[in-house]
Amino acid sequence: MDYHSAILSAGLFPLLSVLTPTATIILSFIAFLLSVLSFFIAGSEVALFSLTAKDINLLKTKQQPSFRRIVHLLEQPKILQASMLMANVFVNIGFILVTNFLINNLLSDTNISPVGILVIKIIAISIFLVLFVEVLPKVWAAHHKVWFAASASLILEIFNSIFYGLSKKVVSFTERIDKKSAGDRSGSTDNSDLDYAIDLLPDHEATTEEKQILKGIRKFGDIEVKQIMRTRMDVSGIAHNCKFSDVIHKVEELHYSRLPVYNSSLDDIAGMLHTKDLLPHLNEPADFDWHAIIRQPYFVHEQKLIEDLLQEFRSKRIHFAIVVDEFGGTSGIVTLEDIMEEIIGEIKDEFDDEESVNKKIDDHN
Repeated sequence: MDYHSAILSAGLFPLLSVLTPTATIILSFIAFLLSVLSFFIAGSEVALFSLTAKDINLLKTKQQPSFRRIVHLLEQPKILQASMLMANVFVNIGFILVTNFLINNLLSDTNISPVGILVIKIIAISIFLVLFVEVLPKVWAAHHKVWFAASASLILEIFNSIFYGLSKKVVSFTERIDKKSAGDRSGSTDNSDLDYAIDLLPDHEATTEEKQILKGIRKFGDIEVKQIMRTRMDVSGIAHNCKFSDVIHKVEELHYSRLPVYNSSLDDIAGMLHTKDLLPHLNEPADFDWHAIIRQPYFVHEQKLIEDLLQEFRSKRIHFAIVVDEFGGTSGIVTLEDIMEEIIGEIKDEFDDEESVNKKIDDHN
């Protein structure tokens, strides 16, 4: 046994100089537990910080505790990362110490020299840590990031609570040093700077309308449905128990091509009425059962990105969706036109109020 191991055995494990079978099992279990913790901590760094805004917005719509923990942890990413690094260091040190002691006891009765034992320990522990506690979890996490992050969320929450105070001080200290030495190095260009750069384009290269479209494209990927939807207060619908004559009157009054059909309230949407579906039935009697032409509604969460919603509209060939909140209540509606207006600007139709170009100056002009 080498000098370092002798000190370790005498200082840290004075009662375990000769391991009993029970003690060996206990220490082996501790080593296994520490390796599992290190496995999840190392992989979680890849899993959590590779989640896209789309992934996080999707997790916000879920009710599972593990997904809510992920969202909560990522609210302070720098502190989380510092806590993960500290936890990984402590867990790995614990694993090395326990494994070092187990190997010493395993080889204590052999004729291997202290140098040979040291080489065996370095090779064995290094291979295990590199392959099973670094490479494997990170590769696995890169391919199953949401599952891995959810599986490790409870472990991370515990370690983040333990190291939160110290991590917060470390992050604050490093940020002060960073600001003093090199200022803010966030690595990203401010959105206002991008808009300013677009405005600097000469008129012969881009018209005012084209510049507006460029700005719309720039911000398009970060916009959520709730930012562009028409709120519940602006939503008009048709009650499911309305008579056919009342439906016709409502459609003529509102001039909308699509209207939600609700039961007791807008929180209970029964379907969608496309006004073009009424055309073949305009001459039907007042007792005509118009419910047969109601279509299935399409629901989206208010935190869905409009970039994703546009793809869904295109694939499903629909133009209208009911927006719901996290409790399933109706927040509003969103249309394909609302999405396109974020890129090309306001789209006016024949029913929009036009601003008169003529203004009264006085009684005679």
